[in-house]
Amino acid sequence: MTATQKEVQAPATAGTRRNEKVGHVVSTKMQKTIVVAVEMRKPHAKYKRIVRSTKKFYAHDEQSSARLGDVVRIRETRPKSKLKRWSLEEIVRRSTLGQMQDAVLPGEATPAEK
Repeated sequence: MTATQKEVQAPATAGTRRNEKVGHVVSTKMQKTIVVAVEMRKPHAKYKRIVRSTKKFYAHDEQSSARLGDVVRIRETRPKSKLKRWSLEEIVRRSTLGQMQDAVLPGEATPAEK
């Protein structure tokens, strides 16, 4: 391969950037799968008022590290199952809600109930 052929091939692989989204974890009830709600805000076509819309994405979480309420970044990937086309990239911000649920074990009374 000559030097010119290498230069032509390098930008093609560097230019393929996968789509990323940031959203809140709304469910962690499945094994290695989280449900992330992403809020999109855009102006209405006719009235120009900002309209909020929410879409849920199923994402692969290999270590099951994300908790309910966390803000996470997900990245587009090859299809892993019927609905999963995203994978967990990073946890942007931890939720205090998940820490409270971890502290209270099933069957125990919550601090408010004691």
